[in-house]
Amino acid sequence: MGHTMAGDEILKNSFANFAFENFEMAAYKSLITIAEAGGYGAATTALQANLAEEKAMAAWNDLFLDTLKDIYFAEKQILKTLPKMARAAQSEEGKAGFLQHRDETQSQIERLEQVFELLGKPARGKTCEAIQGIIAEGEEIMEEYKGTVALDAGLISSAQAVEHYEIARYGTLIAWAKQLGLKEVVPLLQANFAEEEATDKKLTQLAEASANAKGKRAA
Repeated sequence: MGHTMAGDEILKNSFANFAFENFEMAAYKSLITIAEAGGYGAATTALQANLAEEKAMAAWNDLFLDTLKDIYFAEKQILKTLPKMARAAQSEEGKAGFLQHRDETQSQIERLEQVFELLGKPARGKTCEAIQGIIAEGEEIMEEYKGTVALDAGLISSAQAVEHYEIARYGTLIAWAKQLGLKEVVPLLQANFAEEEATDKKLTQLAEASANAKGKRAA
């Protein structure tokens, strides 16, 4: 894939944030060895403190990447599930809402792949048991409440559980990216975060409208 000059610079800068931590740790380890051999006690203590800080930052980078893999896996699982939810939904509004979010989810996956590219890492997911559990619960609702007036309410509830998980993940990734100086990836994560929040609000409105309609029929 070709890159513009600006894109290449962003890629280099983001990759450097990850690679430089390992370079610095190696440098500090060498300096500590030299300082210990030369009997420079004060210098050794200062260098060891710096090495500890670099190890902590490297661990934070690793945690960021693991969490990114987590949400990437989650989005791909959600993309597979949304068409099933659209087919199961009884209301036209519900069907349309799930299909619209399917398209948004595809765009979110593409943004995440851009984040991986900026970090110089392959776009690879990490199995997320949390999202698998939420999706499994939704599938149970589709099976157990099929053909009942409660089905759409159950689908909306399951969809909002997914949204809340995604919102939490993206919020965390945005905060960490800012702390780690990964400013180039922040807008991509914020775009996904904003879409998830908007979807959650739409689901709440859909749930309220559905409940009001059923209440009027019951009356």
